[in-house]
Amino acid sequence: MKLPNGKKLVGVIALSTLPSLAFAEAAGGPNCGWGNMLFEGQSGLGSHLIATLTNGTSGNATFGMTSGTNGCATDGNLTYGGTSLLAQIMDEFSEDVARGHGDALDAMAVTLGIAAQDRASFARVTHENFDTLFPNENVTAEQVMASINSLMKNDQQLSKYAA
Repeated sequence: MKLPNGKKLVGVIALSTLPSLAFAEAAGGPNCGWGNMLFEGQSGLGSHLIATLTNGTSGNATFGMTSGTNGCATDGNLTYGGTSLLAQIMDEFSEDVARGHGDALDAMAVTLGIAAQDRASFARVTHENFDTLFPNENVTAEQVMASINSLMKNDQQLSKYAA
């Protein structure tokens, strides 16, 4: 997928959010807010989007979480069933790391919250440690992400971004 003028990066980030619509457990629980009450029993993207907009624009889900009303609770664990951005762009990311620059490398830096002035360091550190990040062809996105985090922790400039 080749898009001109950096639109590829925007497209990757936009597409990476789609799984969250289908698989993320909403903050406050799956039954939280007036939108869920109004559209109870309905399915499909349209119903989910309108319910989410109803909850978000009226602030009732936030109120429900703090007051324990509107079907909301905060005692459950938040979940995410989608795939990570890295898993979605793994091949392009590995190529960019090998080159030391590219859209997928930039997308990961943005996703990790790395400030613009530190992205060159991120590119350098990942490039210099390609063999650590990609020790074999079967490495998983989770393993690569753990290695990135470890590398950032050990780098003076990038340590502030490590989890």
